[in-house]
Amino acid sequence: MVKAYAQEHVYKHPWEIVTSASWRKFADPENKRTLSHILDVDTLNHKLDAESGKLYATRAITIHAPGPWFVRKIVGQDICHCVESTVVDGQSRSMQLTTRNISLQKYIEVEERIRYNPHPDNPSGWTVCKQETSIRIKPLSALASMAEKVEQRCAERFLQNSVKGREVMERICKYLESESRGITF
Repeated sequence: MVKAYAQEHVYKHPWEIVTSASWRKFADPENKRTLSHILDVDTLNHKLDAESGKLYATRAITIHAPGPWFVRKIVGQDICHCVESTVVDGQSRSMQLTTRNISLQKYIEVEERIRYNPHPDNPSGWTVCKQETSIRIKPLSALASMAEKVEQRCAERFLQNSVKGREVMERICKYLESESRGITF
């Protein structure tokens, strides 16, 4: 079984501001309170391809394991390690992030894809964020009958965390815009 969903959000901020906010969202202490499920983020590598002008980055993200408490009890782990791969193309003004869990894979597979592009109706002022997430609980004899409910619960948690992430992004975008105009909070 797989639980998948897609969301779209329009940031009423330019692409350059939104993508800058994306890089900063895990760093600010105030955001850490909002995104309390994120425990640690480390950049593993980054490379700028001179020919294409694309930036490639890989980050390790440690989170509280998704799903209900009883699932974490069964698997014996409260944390989950993920890898986020990012490609930024400044020429076409696109940023793509793909995040996958690398731990707990024998129990659950999660893949999240986020893409930021200028909004077609207002490319210099707005940014479209498209997010697609798929969650697959691998059947275990103890969980086979509950897999669908667990996937639903995980999806609900991911949706809640997406809302928090958008709040953080909005806050950072407003800060970056005011900073660029020389205004401080």
